[in-house]
Amino acid sequence: MRFTLTMDVRIQQSVVANLSRRPTPVEVGPFVLGMDPTTSSPHINYATPRPGAAITGADVASLVAAFRAADRRPRLEYVISCAPGLEALLATAGFVVEARHIYLLCVPGAVRTPPALDHLDLSEPDTDVQRAALIGAQNEAFGGDPVASAADVARLRRQQGAGGVAVIAVTEGGTCAGGGGAAPPSAAVSEVSGIAVRTPYRRRGVAGAITADITRRLFATGADVAWLEASGEDSRRAYERVGYRPAGQRLYIAMN
Repeated sequence: MRFTLTMDVRIQQSVVANLSRRPTPVEVGPFVLGMDPTTSSPHINYATPRPGAAITGADVASLVAAFRAADRRPRLEYVISCAPGLEALLATAGFVVEARHIYLLCVPGAVRTPPALDHLDLSEPDTDVQRAALIGAQNEAFGGDPVASAADVARLRRQQGAGGVAVIAVTEGGTCAGGGGAAPPSAAVSEVSGIAVRTPYRRRGVAGAITADITRRLFATGADVAWLEASGEDSRRAYERVGYRPAGQRLYIAMN
């Protein structure tokens, strides 16, 4: 099967690039396993296939062995169309589907500016104190530990230093209401992620404002595609209001 540079392929290539930037990535045949020794989080330590690569059951077995050797749970995220036969191989090996998500994308000219938010400032964090506040708000919003670790702060600092974007929303009183970020662009494509708003500030348009601000900053750097995934209908509507549109499907699959 020949693969042209479709949008699905560009998105999948950006995932490969993101995982290749992890501190200790591992190449396993047609897969890239993104490893970060500072955390065991399966949402950071996971694998993805190179788009269009031929994949066998033996390749999957080698990937599982690499995960086990690193003491990490075998897990993959990928654009389904870029490896159409992979899900069956993974299911045979004992993997179980976690979710199927529609990804949305935005291009320059499509991003919309939402109404200005009163008493809220959007900016890029440039100190570790601000980075910790942003991460703490994200963790709180997603049900995690609201205290950011030093490793989390260092990870965000590295991402910004490599060309990624981070945005923090701060009230007039200095409270972090939420924030988000985007990976360093690869071939002018970047994933927007971690859009979070703390409970007291929800349903005020904050998520949309953060997303639009991150997206504008990405396009200002020369990126021409921004993509993200919605965690539910509310967030999906917020993203669509600022110019994102459904484009393709990704699979989350892991071994227990």
